[in-house]
Amino acid sequence: MTSNSNSKMHIEAAHFKFALIAPVIQGIFPDATKTAYYRRVTEKPLILPSGQAVTYNYNTLEKWESRYRYGGMDALLPAVRQDKGLTRTLPDTAIEEIYRLKEKFSRLNSTQIYHRLIQEALIPATVSVASVQRFVKRNDLKSARNLNMKDRKAFEEEFFGGMWQADTCYLPYINEKGKKRRTFLIMIIDDHSRLIVGAEIFYNDNAYNFQKVLKAAVMTYGIPYKLYLDNGSPYSNDQLTLISGSLGIVKLHTPVRDGASKGKVERGFRTMKELWLYGLDVAQIQSLEEFNQLLASYVRKYNTSLHSSIKMTPHERFLLSAKRVRKPKSIEWLCESFMNRVSRKVNNDSTISIDATLYDAPMQFIGMKVDVRFLPDEMNNAYILYDGKHYELRITNKVQNSKTKRNNKVPSIDYAAAGGKPHV
Repeated sequence: MTSNSNSKMHIEAAHFKFALIAPVIQGIFPDATKTAYYRRVTEKPLILPSGQAVTYNYNTLEKWESRYRYGGMDALLPAVRQDKGLTRTLPDTAIEEIYRLKEKFSRLNSTQIYHRLIQEALIPATVSVASVQRFVKRNDLKSARNLNMKDRKAFEEEFFGGMWQADTCYLPYINEKGKKRRTFLIMIIDDHSRLIVGAEIFYNDNAYNFQKVLKAAVMTYGIPYKLYLDNGSPYSNDQLTLISGSLGIVKLHTPVRDGASKGKVERGFRTMKELWLYGLDVAQIQSLEEFNQLLASYVRKYNTSLHSSIKMTPHERFLLSAKRVRKPKSIEWLCESFMNRVSRKVNNDSTISIDATLYDAPMQFIGMKVDVRFLPDEMNNAYILYDGKHYELRITNKVQNSKTKRNNKVPSIDYAAAGGKPHV
């Protein structure tokens, strides 16, 4: 990664490039040759994440493919930062409010919406009215038609792993060690087979917990071609974008305020509640581990029971196209791909800061921007990745460091011998 590669706009740009070359990387392009595919998709202008329309030569996509095969997702990140000091024009909160206003007051125009967003402090006054006008136009929100009407059609992926749908479901509170806590189920379902490939209950609905479920699913069932997710923070974040790109997965998101488009996983939650959750005596569950053991039993039963929509069990349908499964290159490669990553400058005292915690870095990196890889719950294993090698980090212990003998080439000064007083 470049020193500035963790800016949101750079990561979005890298994912845009990967989404275009993904059919070639995954070997599923419909054209006679990959060049024919690249020529076809570049015939018309492409819309960048910023909303700008750009025309590319097909050779550009071939270069992106070459970079990705050589250096993975990191190689698609822009080398020079163009957005320093800038943020995305319309934040998610403003976008949500635009949809809400158009749904409730369909005749409001863009200028009226713009002034409401400023009054509610959802956007700063520095944002132009044109930004709101462009968003309303691009998302077809200008008409006064019923915005709740969606053009929905039944669909299904052609084979197992073509697309996985994932979401979070609120579960009841449980009492563990005298403390009552809300639980959350994160579940991943294969679109083709309806197989539950990943499911685990947590006390927190966050990005890292979804990464854990996804990693376990990939280790068991291989790498999917696409992920279909909502826009919540556990499913829409820079780390997941980088992980998905490293694995060769295209990450897709539902339209804003349209969670119903993930029909299969939503139906999976409803089935889970009707066949399992509503029959549990939750008050008797004493720990999260016990709750997950009960969930695992349900998942095994569900995956091996007749599914009314496909007229067979999800496991049987999985086996019919199991040969299409993309296996990880190795366990080591998979673990590396799931590492979170940030870019940090090493301070003059050989430290870096991650989430307000200081870590000691090798002194040869002083003054340099370095790429740090870590798992949020295993920070003792965090490391710097430089030139393909791992360099260990450790939590800074200032007291211990004060007792460590320095290996400095500059001789120390004997203040007493010089007639002065040592600094206390």
